[in-house]
Amino acid sequence: MPISAQKAVVFSHLPFEDLGSLEPELSRRGFAIQTVDVGTARFPLPDAQHCDLLIILGGPMGVYDSADYPFLAGEIETLRRRLAARKPIPGICLGAQLMAAALGARVYPGARGPEIGWFPTLPAGPQPTPDWFAPLLAKDLHLLHWHGDTFDLPAGAQHLARTELYENQAFSIDNYALALQFHPEVTESGLEHWYVGHACELRQKAIPVKHLRAEAQKYAPALLNAAAQFWKSWLDYIL
Repeated sequence: MPISAQKAVVFSHLPFEDLGSLEPELSRRGFAIQTVDVGTARFPLPDAQHCDLLIILGGPMGVYDSADYPFLAGEIETLRRRLAARKPIPGICLGAQLMAAALGARVYPGARGPEIGWFPTLPAGPQPTPDWFAPLLAKDLHLLHWHGDTFDLPAGAQHLARTELYENQAFSIDNYALALQFHPEVTESGLEHWYVGHACELRQKAIPVKHLRAEAQKYAPALLNAAAQFWKSWLDYIL
């Protein structure tokens, strides 16, 4: 039974990079979901400022590509206003990078090259991990990473996770903002669309699709369970 009638606005950069495992939890809570194709949107977007939850999904462009993709500037300004109002907002991959930029941090191509594949995500340091984030740090859990850029940790952010390749993989701001460089939302079946949509990138980087598919078969089922726990715990925490 739905327990609320709230609204979630989703900024989408690619149709196949969708809510994935987050959507069932939003539906269970009774959220009405509005998806915005930011490539054709006209900013400012009042719904994005006043909704209960604004979700920024991934995409193949960089934060610094606003000359080619002017909507990025609109997204960053929307994020600035939303963050200043302390309204709930998660960002995934490009969404995390846009959030970092909106908070004044530097976003740039990673010096150690792209991070594409399934890798363990590690605690950021000795500080205690929030209970709601703990499912994503479970022993032997691998998460999908698909990015070439990275970011500096914004001032005042709580550093949550790292990998062997890149130090800043997740951060939060109090109980309203969450940035995830990796993809906890993906599902094994949903990734089949990614392999097609990102075919040129995978070929250019000489990453075999069969390798990614085999990794997904191995790691995605455990991620699906961990992500379900994570989304529930985090939404309980912020709403």
